[in-house]
Amino acid sequence: MTICRVFLVMLPIALAPVAGRGLAAEPAEGQHDANVKEMEEKRTDAYAAQLEAWLRDYLVAQYPQRAAKAWQRDYTSVEAFLKSVEPQRQGWRNVIKPPALTKSGPVQRTPHAPLADLQAEWLTVPLGGLAAEGIFAVPRDAASDKPVPLVIVQHGIGSFPERNFGVMDQGDAYHSYARRLVEAGFAVVTPLNLRSVERRNRIERLCRLADLSLPGIELVRMQRLLDEAVEDPRIARERVGMWGLSLGGLATMFWTPLEPRIKVAVVAGWFNHRRNKMVIPDERYSCFLETKEEHAFFDGWLISHTDSDVASLICPRPLMIQTGKKDGIAWWPMVLEEFEAAQEHYRRLGVADRIEMDLREGGHETHVESGLRFLTKWLKERAGQ
Repeated sequence: MTICRVFLVMLPIALAPVAGRGLAAEPAEGQHDANVKEMEEKRTDAYAAQLEAWLRDYLVAQYPQRAAKAWQRDYTSVEAFLKSVEPQRQGWRNVIKPPALTKSGPVQRTPHAPLADLQAEWLTVPLGGLAAEGIFAVPRDAASDKPVPLVIVQHGIGSFPERNFGVMDQGDAYHSYARRLVEAGFAVVTPLNLRSVERRNRIERLCRLADLSLPGIELVRMQRLLDEAVEDPRIARERVGMWGLSLGGLATMFWTPLEPRIKVAVVAGWFNHRRNKMVIPDERYSCFLETKEEHAFFDGWLISHTDSDVASLICPRPLMIQTGKKDGIAWWPMVLEEFEAAQEHYRRLGVADRIEMDLREGGHETHVESGLRFLTKWLKERAGQ
């Protein structure tokens, strides 16, 4: 009995933790939650890093091998080449996802007061619940017996149609290039596209739910404006070009492969080493992945359609790339690398004179003189070649 009593008395003492003998105290409830949170954050960060590294490898490092399998180009003739890239033209259509929009009523034409000196009109083409809208300006001396070429001029994300003509162009990025085109004897149609990052982000979310894209919708809106413009007897309907800056450069790159009526393209402030531009952050240029511009991401874009590959869907039509070395959207040596890849398609077809790079010291802007020269060459002097 005595031994048992001693044991029962000492048992709780033996089990009690003794400070300084290697047994840690239980953490307080708040500290325990903090430890779990820290563990979870590190674990999730590690998983996110794995995902990003895996996707970067797929999108960038594995792109050349993937594209080599996807594209089966035949350079033996222009006809053979066009036939060989047709499957990827359909693939590009699946990225852009244009809807079917048809004219649903009479076109409205009204004098456009901000450009009264050019006798410009504002066109509105009803498309059911949507409308295609833009400026249409024709040189004064154009006539049915003296038709003129037409250039689709596209503004950027922070701008609007009138700015292409120099209206409110405080930064002078556009250099009034639409006005200069009219003065040089070209008719101009300037579609209204949606302005601002915030607006485009919001609408692009809805487009994805509908399996569409905003550039796809705006492509069809442009096409319906083009339908009306080329019906004007003053327009040489077989001599159509396109020239856009920034988001307008996107439009030119995106739409020309899908609109055969565009015979010549000038892309300003957009053409890029697309894989790096979208995916790889770099202090030398702005990477879309690091911005809030989610409107710039399209389903399946980098499966097989980097910029040089999209250029092969424009080839053999004449193409000019305008880039400024001080333009923060790109690191110009990478642009040159991508341009050389695009140029190779033209070279192998024997039409290397149809693609040009105008690389200058400037920034995010149009290069008016070279663009005018290029469009004059291919829409006037050598039209139809």
